[in-house]
Amino acid sequence: MYLSKIHIPWRQSKNSYHLHQALWELYPEQGDEQRNFLYRVERLEKGIGTHILMQSKICPQQSEDSPVILDWREYNLVFLSGQRLRFRLRANPVKTIKDSRKGTVEKKGKAYTRTVRVPLIHEEQQQAWLERKLRDIAQLEALIIQPEPILYFRKEKEKRSGKIRPILFDGILNITEPEAFFVLFQTGIGPAKAFGCGLLSVCRA
Repeated sequence: MYLSKIHIPWRQSKNSYHLHQALWELYPEQGDEQRNFLYRVERLEKGIGTHILMQSKICPQQSEDSPVILDWREYNLVFLSGQRLRFRLRANPVKTIKDSRKGTVEKKGKAYTRTVRVPLIHEEQQQAWLERKLRDIAQLEALIIQPEPILYFRKEKEKRSGKIRPILFDGILNITEPEAFFVLFQTGIGPAKAFGCGLLSVCRA
């Protein structure tokens, strides 16, 4: 695994979708393969750019047109049962509901009402969402929940815009299933990973 600090110029920082596209430039040999990195915006400076913390399975490659790699290091983590860790996670807690306004979709000859994702607004719902994601993997010992500004994005090719409501979780957890926790650590938690959600950062408690 690799942990990198990245700087993205302001012109690519105005739109979260463009920011994600810029990060792909650090992996020129990946093509259209499945994304193998997670990231989180650490600081956004208007007119200057965005500082990113990125976790990836392969080492990013600096090129003339890519964002600037400020620093990187390779690391291997071993998780243990009963281990206590401090963590930080920016996530997009949502639930899926049926929405008849979206019409229907046909599966195996049957028509089903389309579903949409809606954000979880209340703290108790957000905590319950995180507890479900960690169920049988880790237990929460302490948790601080901070709402963050709504994140707007636009996909020009699809002529579609949208928004997400990111939440910042800080706390302490206790690992109960190390192997499953490592998988979760690698793959991230929740949706909107293309927009900087899902990266779980940990350190010793």
